Amino acid sequence: GRGSGLHNPLFPVTDGSYWAYAVMLLALVLFAAGIVGNLALMCIVWHNFYLKSAWNSILAGLAFWDFLVLFFCLPVVIFHELTLKRLLGDLSCRLVPYLEVTSLGVATFSLCALSIDRFHAATGPGPHQTPKVESCQSILSKLSVIWVGSMVLAAPELLLWQLLQETVDMCVREPSVELPESIYSLVLTYHEARMWWFFGCYLCLPLLFTLACDLVTKQVLAQRLPQKPSSEKVTSRCSSSSSSSSSTKKKQHVREQRLRSTVMALTVLYITCNLPESICNITLAYISVPMTAALPALVLPALGLIGQFLLFVRCSATPVMLLCLCRSCIILLYKCCHSSFFLLHS
Repeated sequence: GRGSGLHNPLFPVTDGSYWAYAVMLLALVLFAAGIVGNLALMCIVWHNFYLKSAWNSILAGLAFWDFLVLFFCLPVVIFHELTLKRLLGDLSCRLVPYLEVTSLGVATFSLCALSIDRFHAATGPGPHQTPKVESCQSILSKLSVIWVGSMVLAAPELLLWQLLQETVDMCVREPSVELPESIYSLVLTYHEARMWWFFGCYLCLPLLFTLACDLVTKQVLAQRLPQKPSSEKVTSRCSSSSSSSSSTKKKQHVREQRLRSTVMALTVLYITCNLPESICNITLAYISVPMTAALPALVLPALGLIGQFLLFVRCSATPVMLLCLCRSCIILLYKCCHSSFFLLHS
């Protein structure tokens, strides 16, 4: 209303209200699914001692950053879309892009780390063994490399954005002239190379790296499949022991294939949600200025909102997909919730 200075698209009901209700409904679905799914994934790994391996800890770290993006960035973006005002002002204008780009970095390096983990599992001296339980120090050291690297690479986003308050609040991607000259030149260089940096580092790198590791791992696993014995004259004892060993290796081979499929599914989801925005940014950057000016006024804001929602879809769909691919996780989640409920009432 006018008293609060906020634009209310929900009342009175107009043609634009249907768009506002649709945005709110989609945001609520993504928020609920993402918050519950990421909390469930972190709860499963945290409360199960035998799941404290590098593989599961990387997935839990990915869930943590997806949770941060949904919990902080999604409400800020939706509030700005509906009211044309920015929550927390200039702070959110800088912090939201920083968290989103950091989440992209965490997802990128997590996919690379998971691919390396599968490659080592296939080519190491003991490739067909269950992941060993690692110490907290070992897990934290591996997660710190992913997290600190992603946060450092996203640091220019804090200096790149600024808030313009006119009739509506707008976050503009333009470095402030008040920065020191050396820092301003660095941020300006990052601004000019930002589009191709995102395309190369956050799109091509995880795709090519994951595909290369998957192809090599697949070839190694195919070579290590147990072959049928060539000699038919063997004792029953040797035959039974070899058949049991062969069945065990086949089960472990199936497990490795399932883990590889999980990495590929995460990669496909990641690329699917990030590729449209990259293609759109590259296309808009290289079309002529008159063509850009001829576009309707709502096209560019709508494309920006779609890019934001694709990011939120990935953050919400990742834990749901992981829980669906791992049926045993549902049982572990039930045990986790049951034990937590028992502790609260004891």
